[in-house]
Amino acid sequence: MGRPRVTSFDVAREAGVSQSAVSRAYTPGASVSAKTRDKVFAAAQKLGYQPNAIARSLISRRSNMVGLVMADVVNPFYPPVLELFMRNFREQGQRVMLFLGGHNQDVDELLPQVLEYQVDGIVITSSTLSSEMAAYCNKLGTPITLFNRYVPNARVDSVCSDNIDAARNIADLFITAGHKRLAYISGQVNTSTNQDRQKGFFSRVEERRQPMPAMAEGDWSYQSGFDAALKLFTAEKLSSGEYPDAVFCANDLMGLGALDAIRCKLNLRVPDDVSVIGFDDTDSCSWHNYRLTTIRTPVEKMVASAVENMIARINNPEKEIIAALEQSLLIVRDTARLPEQISMPFIKDPKPDTAG
Repeated sequence: MGRPRVTSFDVAREAGVSQSAVSRAYTPGASVSAKTRDKVFAAAQKLGYQPNAIARSLISRRSNMVGLVMADVVNPFYPPVLELFMRNFREQGQRVMLFLGGHNQDVDELLPQVLEYQVDGIVITSSTLSSEMAAYCNKLGTPITLFNRYVPNARVDSVCSDNIDAARNIADLFITAGHKRLAYISGQVNTSTNQDRQKGFFSRVEERRQPMPAMAEGDWSYQSGFDAALKLFTAEKLSSGEYPDAVFCANDLMGLGALDAIRCKLNLRVPDDVSVIGFDDTDSCSWHNYRLTTIRTPVEKMVASAVENMIARINNPEKEIIAALEQSLLIVRDTARLPEQISMPFIKDPKPDTAG
């Protein structure tokens, strides 16, 4: 027979404290003196005690666990996001249970599995939630925060960058710099992120009475950006010289694919023949062979805001719904011809010193 499991009552007896003191010692933020906590931890180590989180959650009706739903870990935008969420929630005494969906998987199919674990709340990134599922989670009392996404008319908190404003600024930059034939490579067309970037870009072009941009559909991936660029730069357009002279890509990964297609497959010069701007400012944008001009998404502020809102929602389910928008920043590198006067906040990222 196995060794009997050590209980919190055994630890309390060894430490000379009450069982409730043992429970408080293992509860983040609970009222317990440092002296008592040290006695409890010393007794627990001596006896080989391991607290039972599941049992505590049944008593407190709190699991101190947040479900993080992430469907696109291949996209380099999201691994740093995951790390920031883990760190921020840990600082708030919450553990994170990660649920990975397949590429383009409907998050509605995944959420029932998440809900089985009785998490205190759910953060959804890189996926699209239906208003029906949002209403179902509200009915169960499980708060949801959408990160880098939102669902119109759904009673869930959301934290996004101001995609519309950033995309409008990109249109202004292209037009003011003298570009005449604009193009847009989209992400998944049903996501709020893509819809807002497309809306901002196209609406500003229309307001400035310029020809509407050509468009090719991608799915946020490198290959889709490469293929979309080839669709925009047909042989007929290349021979006539009527190919796009400025391309806005809805994210960086597609921007890198478009850059490789334009430079290596089509043999055009960037930015002399074609300007390219991406969105997110992932690490690969600064690589020497790319140096992609892009929009920096304020990831740290967005994650901090999402975590703050989730903790507040867990503690007060009736609080006002938050739809937070964070402002972005233009990162100027080498892939776009820009006007002398830039109309949005920006940083010039200097070329790295490659001298040996």
